[in-house]
Amino acid sequence: MQPTPSYAPLAAAFSPWEPGALPLVVFFAVVLALLAAILFLSGFLVRRRPNPDKQRPYECGILPTGPARFRYPVPFFLVAVFFLIFDVETAYIVSWAVAWPELGLPGYLRMAVFIVVLGLGLAYAWRKGGLDWDEEEGL
Repeated sequence: MQPTPSYAPLAAAFSPWEPGALPLVVFFAVVLALLAAILFLSGFLVRRRPNPDKQRPYECGILPTGPARFRYPVPFFLVAVFFLIFDVETAYIVSWAVAWPELGLPGYLRMAVFIVVLGLGLAYAWRKGGLDWDEEEGL
């Protein structure tokens, strides 16, 4: 009895059914083609009729008066920066707490040093007036 020939694909890496490069290349080409078509059509089909009313900023139906730019106070930005810093550090501490059983004493000591440095940074910001809300007193 003759053995049945087994099927061996010639280009397994470019098969749409096997994980490989072809699906990624096809997806990338389709995305680029759609992007080019949308950009071309949006620039080609639009009617441009400039008008002073169209150039004015839209403020919910109210005619704008005065300049649209105004200065934010510095404490606004400080609160935003402090929030980002402490939010990221909180995520780091929570992820450490989840991995606590695997880390053991060395992990505990490293986190203790991290929290001490974090506390020193908070004390420095507090001493320099970065947490004061009054513009006259702080900063």
